[in-house]
Amino acid sequence: MNARRWAAAAACLLLAHCATVPGPQEIARQREQVRAAREHGQQGYRESQAIVRRVDAGAGGGGGDFLQRHLDVEAAVSGAPLVGGNAVHLLADGPATYEAMERAIRAARHYVRMETYIFDDDEIGNLFADLLIEKSRAGVDVAVAVDAVGTLATPDELFARMREAGVKVLAFNPVNPLAARGGWAVNRRNHRKVLVVDGRVGFLGGINVSDVYASSPAGSSGGSSGRGAGSSRDGGDGNGDGAGGPRQSPDRSAPWRDTHVEIRGPAVAEIESVFEAGWREQDGPPLTVRGYLGGRPREQGPLTVRILANQPGAGDSYAIYLTLMSAISSAQQSIGVTMAYFVPDPAFVRALEDAARRGVDVVLVLPGFSDSSLVFHAGRSHYGELMRAGVRIYERRDALLHAKTVVIDGVWSTVGSSNMDWRSFALNHEINAVVLGREFGAQMQALLQRDVAASRRIDPRQWERRPVSDRLMEAFARIFERWL
Repeated sequence: MNARRWAAAAACLLLAHCATVPGPQEIARQREQVRAAREHGQQGYRESQAIVRRVDAGAGGGGGDFLQRHLDVEAAVSGAPLVGGNAVHLLADGPATYEAMERAIRAARHYVRMETYIFDDDEIGNLFADLLIEKSRAGVDVAVAVDAVGTLATPDELFARMREAGVKVLAFNPVNPLAARGGWAVNRRNHRKVLVVDGRVGFLGGINVSDVYASSPAGSSGGSSGRGAGSSRDGGDGNGDGAGGPRQSPDRSAPWRDTHVEIRGPAVAEIESVFEAGWREQDGPPLTVRGYLGGRPREQGPLTVRILANQPGAGDSYAIYLTLMSAISSAQQSIGVTMAYFVPDPAFVRALEDAARRGVDVVLVLPGFSDSSLVFHAGRSHYGELMRAGVRIYERRDALLHAKTVVIDGVWSTVGSSNMDWRSFALNHEINAVVLGREFGAQMQALLQRDVAASRRIDPRQWERRPVSDRLMEAFARIFERWL
């Protein structure tokens, strides 16, 4: 799906020849995960419909109060707790996110927990490495978890320098099967992006540690673009003309458009619990400081937050899926989706179509270019059926769209690392925050509108006249969409 992933797969195939890990077993396991994902999708669709019916039949339907209705639906979805008393700051680009993260790390007195898919050996990567080294030498307990595939191109010297300074560095699911902990599964990746400092402030979203996020595209909080980019490695869909005309090559100088959140309040403890669970699963070195110093974080604001983390193979591995499906099924006014990878399963397509047909204004903002032709065409293969149901689709082409956000009825929002694709729901370790509140929802709605303004709408009539070559590519990609 991206250069790092394919390189890792190739490396693992070579390594498998001299290891005892049987390739066919891994292939069979992935095939079973994909089959289970499809079944969970249909089950999630039915379960979300049942949840909404129960809420509407009870006294907690909320009437015309969108926030109360979504609170009732969210409470009816089992799993991670709903936590009140939080303040959530929306970060709509890399510069704003890095500034806030740097400020939080500099203020650390006890511990820092960082988890990221990509940690590049570049200006941004070294800025954070130096900062973490400085805090470790000052007596702060610093732990960093990176994904072995996401950091495949990162020289180990960067992490060795951190380890020498006392930073605990853990590589999730090593590519080399001989170094794997608890079984080798190269296709199972840690896609989370998390930072927790002293149990007081937590960050999550779609932004890795890399120079590609160092510029601010138009339509984000950061204003006009500056430095960019590089090839897409962690997300993005494709390019093409809205009328089905000639496609352009990915613009490697384009800025990246992504979203993160900064959370203060009791929900920070939930983020930290996700980090610690992953650290223990991978047999990370002991953490000197654990738990929440001075008790769980105090209330900091009015927002209710649910932290969702899926773990492939676990009983709650589809928690993000069911929660999002239930929110879509309960939408009454609007659904706005901004998504880097859009390869939805049939149940998700059906849920979006159902919403549009019952009068909900459904808007999708998707990438207009990428380095993955298969992913791009697999996503586009769903455009026709969605637009016929009344869904409006936009493609953004001035920036590499990497955000993974949804806002519903202006009161229910989610920001995180999970794409709307098979991989995120069935194979990756992901984390999302669901935020319930009118003020934050209004900020998310405004950000969606800025993305729409910077995008080009796909015209349904022109779409039906797109070239046969595009249709053939879409049909081909559709065959493999469950493997993307």
